Amino acid sequence: MANLPQFTLGIEEEYQIIDPQTRELRSYIQKILDDGKVILKEQIKYEMHQSVIEVGTNICRNIDEARQDVTHLRRVIAELAGKQGLAIGAAGTHPFSRWQDQEITPHERYYAIVNEMQEAARSNLIFGLHVHVGIENRKIGLHLMNTIAYLLPHIFALSTNSPFWEGRNTGFKSFRVKVFDKFPRTGLPYSFDSLADYDGYIDLLIKTKCIDNAKKIWWDLRLHPFFDTIEFRMCDLPMLVDETIALAALMQAVVAKTYKLMKANLSFRSYSRTLINENRWRASRYGLDGKLIDFGREEEVDTRALIYELLDFVDDVVDELGCRHEINYIPKILENGTGADRQIKVFEEGGKDMKKVVDYIIQQTNQGLF
Repeated sequence: MANLPQFTLGIEEEYQIIDPQTRELRSYIQKILDDGKVILKEQIKYEMHQSVIEVGTNICRNIDEARQDVTHLRRVIAELAGKQGLAIGAAGTHPFSRWQDQEITPHERYYAIVNEMQEAARSNLIFGLHVHVGIENRKIGLHLMNTIAYLLPHIFALSTNSPFWEGRNTGFKSFRVKVFDKFPRTGLPYSFDSLADYDGYIDLLIKTKCIDNAKKIWWDLRLHPFFDTIEFRMCDLPMLVDETIALAALMQAVVAKTYKLMKANLSFRSYSRTLINENRWRASRYGLDGKLIDFGREEEVDTRALIYELLDFVDDVVDELGCRHEINYIPKILENGTGADRQIKVFEEGGKDMKKVVDYIIQQTNQGLF
């Protein structure tokens, strides 16, 4: 890539383990994990609830490698689940299963979290997409984190895929983030003046026993505490592989464009967390169908229009990254709706039958895998 470093990618997806007969979540990770470890080794791991299974790609040099890895991981997990008479689903929440019925994974780390956070942890039955973009160093990463925060609600709106919670239509396009907001140290990242300032914040939290390590900072965007990556954490897990890869390509492009501006001593104006939170709320509530605030113009603008502006903003780095084809899927999301829009359509056209929604999620999750 001319004049730019290689912005590597790592993608993590959290799947629902579903009984295709009852359409309920099943606390059945152990057998799938035991078999999966033989094939996928460290690419498959536990989550707090036993009805959740998490996978992570290898470090991918480009978006094409990321697509191959994500597709492979989904296929293997779907096959392993199928051997147990189960299925996997990709959505930010399950439409009707109750968190009270799910078993906690027997692991010291999760027991500690539940002991500390009680019902906030037990009820955290959610499924996300995390995307790591490689950076040169943490100093650059902090600058990127401060700047990119403004664009997080735009990207988040494209991912919304959790309109239902415990059998109810919540009225939100992403209710997942409302569930997760009960945790401390969530939401938008704070802005820091320097890496020393940021490290001092982490050290103080550890010293005062607020956290035992920086992985318990669960912001929508964070410097990863152990890898040279900036990690996007705000998205619902999309149903389709195409959606996951398009979002990852957009995140990579946003990092590359922001880096390019930084190297040219250019940047756009930064805004406070309190203002950006207004857009985060709107993205959660309305998805693509609402308006976000353009704080530069100090006016509301249709969310879709602002996302097209975002595509224009990153356009000059897309070909350098080799992700034009994947970025071109974003307008299809704008046209066809997010996973939340499609789930709601199935619900309304299917006689408000939540089981039909689950069937649709399973079908979409497996699309293009076999």
